[in-house]
This record gives sequence, structure tokens and C-alpha cells, in this order.
Amino acid sequence: MNTEIIGIIVMFTLSILLAIPFGKYIAKVYGGEKTLLDPIFNPIERIFFKISGINPQIEMNWKQQMIAMLTINMVWFLLGMVILMTQGSLPFNPDKNPSMSADLAFNTVISFVVNCNLQHYSGESGLSYLGQYWLMFLQFVSAGTGMAAAVILFRAFRDKTTDTLGNFYNYFVKSCTRILLPLSFVMAIFLAFDGVPMTFEGKDTITTLQGDSVEVSRGPAAAFVPIKHVGTNGGGFFGVNSAHPFENPSYLSNIVEMVAQLIVPLGMIFAFGYFIKRRRFSWMIFGVMTVGFLMLAIPNINMEMNGNPAIASMGIDNSLGGMEGKEMRFGAAASGFWSIVTTVISTGSVNSMHDSSMALSGMNELLAMMINAFYGGCGVGLLNFFIFIILAVFISGLMVGRTPEFFGKKVEAKEMKIAMIIALLHPFLILVGAALTTAFPEHGALTLNNPGFHGFSEILYEYTSSAANNGSGFEGLGDNNLWWNITTGFILILGRFLPIIGPVAIAGLLAQKKYIPEGDGTLKTDTSTFGLMVFAVIAIVAALSFFPSLALGPIAEYFSLN
Repeated sequence: MNTEIIGIIVMFTLSILLAIPFGKYIAKVYGGEKTLLDPIFNPIERIFFKISGINPQIEMNWKQQMIAMLTINMVWFLLGMVILMTQGSLPFNPDKNPSMSADLAFNTVISFVVNCNLQHYSGESGLSYLGQYWLMFLQFVSAGTGMAAAVILFRAFRDKTTDTLGNFYNYFVKSCTRILLPLSFVMAIFLAFDGVPMTFEGKDTITTLQGDSVEVSRGPAAAFVPIKHVGTNGGGFFGVNSAHPFENPSYLSNIVEMVAQLIVPLGMIFAFGYFIKRRRFSWMIFGVMTVGFLMLAIPNINMEMNGNPAIASMGIDNSLGGMEGKEMRFGAAASGFWSIVTTVISTGSVNSMHDSSMALSGMNELLAMMINAFYGGCGVGLLNFFIFIILAVFISGLMVGRTPEFFGKKVEAKEMKIAMIIALLHPFLILVGAALTTAFPEHGALTLNNPGFHGFSEILYEYTSSAANNGSGFEGLGDNNLWWNITTGFILILGRFLPIIGPVAIAGLLAQKKYIPEGDGTLKTDTSTFGLMVFAVIAIVAALSFFPSLALGPIAEYFSLN
């Protein structure tokens, strides 16, 4: 078997094997059970709550939880705007990088607040070290926000009938201290030893083998890169992200960063089952997500390993695969695998340039974000998948002539209205953004570096990445202008908070209803049959919403090349 394929199997298998016990640990953290890290973090958390004046024991309903979430995110946004717009005159700026313009700062701060990390700047030249560290802070808290929101869903289905669902601040702090911080710390130690720089010195001047003198950017990257992956953020310290040797120096670091992206989203799936004591249900979710993931990943690996058939037909050696835009130290197979992992999970980091992917590989990367329900980001992956579960429960109930029920709660008109609005919001944001940019080329389309079908794919990718809180891009796009910064900025806001509020609202409404014990006629939601139903709903919604736009972009490009 090809050694590149073996490497991919090792990465994916290791991630799953680690995620199962890690999910049990996550369930213990949120359930208030004892863990090995209690002696370290209990005193730290008590100090935090004492200084802030927050009582973590006060129970909140779902509305209070969402108000707390929006309030604290607004504070982070305002602080970030001040820092990035004044960084040129603030400390920790040895390379004298300038302050950001208002529109670029707006886009950047929003992007990191919402866990997207869409970067319309180049890290080493666009930010001071203080700016980088503020964004690193946002990478922690944005991931913690998504995880805290998911725990509200956990509580809604563990407690039979309740108006209160825990305390948002308690879940948020534990997400950061007990889960994200330990993982990031261990990974930072490894990366530092593997060659990732950790310094506050500015650019270093080196002499190449040719005798040329060049300046090389460096900085505290070893602290920044771990949470970029563990928190499914994806924002690069350097412009080319994990294709840069200072962010991802070796094949071993590539494996570590891949596992780091996968472990929290996978762990949250298993944590859900442990927390609500329905482990078969979490395995059903994992099975559906994994089938969808493999249906996207396997073709990408194959297409990138085979490369462009037009090159092979010219008699040029194509044995290494499609290596344009890829790093030799990773190869075509691992790059193709990463491209789906990072778009399915909504990390958005890249170890190769997606703009150079084969046409149908680019389509699969788009589909991964358009579906936005296979694994997903920290916490929000489960919330997105929950919407499709509710739709599948409702449709299944109609098919058998029963009132739809989910875990002993009736799914009625109000819950269905919310679910449908959230399901349609995602394609609405993507398609409206792409349509407006295409219709008014003087604002956005003229910044394309590629004409025709691929140029449309670049536009579609940018808005898909924004709506899915992903952050990766087809980087043939000149996206640092007023149009792109503002339009994607608003899509980032709507694409982040409404898909969190919607599922939490449904969970809160269901939690308030009377619990009905499950009987012989109750729809079983932990079976492969129901999993197939959920997968069918996902496929139908994605196909109806996005096939026309994909036909105009990557599919048309594929046929034009052949």
C-alpha cells in the first residue's frame, strides 16, 4: 500500500481512538465530576469568578444563556477594534507593522470572534505581536463559546423537564481551562521542539546559499498555532498558514496538527452520548458524519494523487500527483486529506493552496462547508447537525402518521419553524453574497485573478467560507477592499450567531415540555435506519440549495478542462 495512504489512515484512526476517552473526559468536565486536572484549575477558576463577580452556580434559561453569549462577544469585538486600529503605536511591534484600516479591522475582529479566522491580511506583515496575541485570545474564547452553547443542548436532553440549563459562564470557562488550554499547552511544547519559533524578536536577516541577504519573519508562533487547530479556528500566524515551515515544519507536525483539528469535534460527539447516557445515539451521529466525511475525503485524495490528466497526456511525469500549490514535505495525498478535514471541521487552516486543487476537489471542499454538518467546529458541529435531526424526526413522524417526538418531547410547529429558518439561512447567506458580487463586478468581481468558471468558484468559496465559519479561501482573490471586508463581515456575524441561537432555542423549548416515556411506537433515533434518514435529509437540502451554483463553478470548470 502507498505509504502516503498509510499515513492518512494512521492520522484518522489515531484521532478516533483518542477522541473516545477524551469525550468521556469532556462529559465529566461538564457534568461536574472529578477529573485529574481539578487541583490545578479549581483555584484558577475560583479566582476568575471572584474577580468578575460571576456566580457560576446560578442557573440560566436558554434566553439568558444567549444574552450572556452575545454580550461577552460584543465586548471582545470592541476591544479588538481598538487594538488592531492602533497597533502601529502600541508595544510588541518590532517589525513596525502599521495599524489596520477600519474596514479591515472590522472584518478581522469579527472573523476571529466568530471562530472563522477569515484573513484578508498576511499575518507576518499585517499584525504586530500584540495584535497576534489578541487574536490568539479570541481563538480560545470563540472555541469556548461554541462548546458552551453545545453543553446547553446536552443539558436540555439529560434533564427530563426543566426551565434552567446550567450557567453559560461556567461552561465557557471550563471549556477554555479544562479542555482547550491543556491540549494547546502539550501541542505547543511539541511544536517548539520541532522547530516552530517562539520569540518576541523581529525579523531575522539570513544569507542564502546563493549569497543573497533576506529577511525572515518570526515571532511567538509556537503559542499561536496550537489553539488555531485545537479550537478549530484556522487563523495562520504567517500568511500561507500551515504550508509555512515555521507553522508546520515536518510530516510529523502535520500529523499532530491534523489530530489536533479532529480531536475536539470528535470528542464532543462522544461526550454527548456519555453526558445524556445514550451512547448508541452518539455512535449514530458519528456514523452519519463519518460516512459523509469519507465520501468527500476519498475522492479528494484520489484526484490530488492522480493530478491533472492534461499534464500526463503531454508526456510529463505526473507520478507525484497534482503538486501545484503543495509542499513536498507533505505530498499530494496528505494535502488532499487535509483539504477536506479542514473544510468539514470548519478549521479553515491549509497546508496547501486550495485554489490550486483539481476542479472537483474544489467542489468537495465547497460541499464540505455548504453541508456544514459533518463533524463541524468546536461545539457548533453538533448544533448544526441537531437541526437536521429535528427535520428528520419531523419528516419521519409524518411518514408514519404520528406526532413527531424526540427523546420523549413532542416536536411541534414552533420548533419546526426555527429549524427551517436556520436550515435555509446558510444557503441564503452564501448565494445572496455570491450573486450580489457577481452582479456588481466593480465592487468585488474585478479583484479576481482568474476569469470564467474558476473565478466564480473563488467568489462562491469566499462567501461559503464566511457563512460556514471556516476561513479558508481560494486565494486567487484580492479580498482586502471595502466590499469584501464589509459583506463577508456581516455574513460572518449572521452565519455564526443565528445557527447557535436557533438550535439552543429549540433545545430550550423542548426541555420545558412534559416528558413522555418512550414506548413501542416511539421512533428510535439511535438506529442505522434513522441515521440513513438524517443523511438523506442532509443530501437533499444540500443538493437543492447548491447544485446550480456548483454547476456554474467547479463542475463547469471540470468539463472545460476535459
